[in-house]
Amino acid sequence: MAKAVFIQSGHSKYDDQPGRAYHFPKRQYLSRVEQTVGDWVIFYAGRRGGDLGYHSVQKVLQVIEDPEDNSQAYALLDPGSELSFERNVPRWREDLGPYETGLPRSRGNNTSAVRIISESDFSAIIQAGLKASHVPDALPRGAEQMVPGGFSDSQVPFEYSGGIRETVLSQRAFRDRSFARQVKQAYGGRCSMSGLELRNGGGRPEVEAAHIVPVAENGPDTVRNGIALSGTVHWMFDRGLLSISDSREILVSGGAVEDQTLQRLIVPDRRLIEPRDASLQPHPAYIKWHRENVFKG
Repeated sequence: MAKAVFIQSGHSKYDDQPGRAYHFPKRQYLSRVEQTVGDWVIFYAGRRGGDLGYHSVQKVLQVIEDPEDNSQAYALLDPGSELSFERNVPRWREDLGPYETGLPRSRGNNTSAVRIISESDFSAIIQAGLKASHVPDALPRGAEQMVPGGFSDSQVPFEYSGGIRETVLSQRAFRDRSFARQVKQAYGGRCSMSGLELRNGGGRPEVEAAHIVPVAENGPDTVRNGIALSGTVHWMFDRGLLSISDSREILVSGGAVEDQTLQRLIVPDRRLIEPRDASLQPHPAYIKWHRENVFKG
């Protein structure tokens, strides 16, 4: 097994399915991609992909041939393993050169879409990308608590030796805290359905981070699979009393909630309040899944 960087672009001619599958030409990359099966890969988007840099990490499950074109193949990804970075990581570290030590120091473009990287390069990118954000909007509601394994909200140790790295990336408690920080920060600590922005005495937002596709259904820990909701609205969303249309209208299950209650809980125009940054807004596929599998219509 081997770690790698996969480059993705929204303008690519390939049939990439973010979070699900990575499409690539067999002749160029098959031997490299096959090495990543069962291991973690980091996704990178350059200028043509929104200039996100290194932005997420995910496990590769298997490689299959493209049934419609035998010159191409897919790397199938583990959807539930996807974790977005708290900070997008640029290719270049000032005065230190590129994060990938195999890349040229000239800052020129590198066209190889699949690059095997060393454990140390992988660790450096992960450490930079998953460095906890401590801005007020991302802080936990109460005092920071220790989580299983001895990690705390304030500082999760990145001791990348042996199996520790995989333990950190797979640990539910760590992933929940990272996901919550990312979603709260993306929405500015404000409930996306009620519009409320409540904070406790320490300035910490009372809003909660809700998965659109639940973890139990293999939903990823990415901002695009999350929305910020107040406690009661979160409960209603998880139980299918509320959902979201493709046009971002807040949907209400018929007869489940009295109008007077809705007037207190939901913004008057019943439209979801989204982050301005389109790369942080809910993904249409996750919203559709919630409507079709959770919403009680």
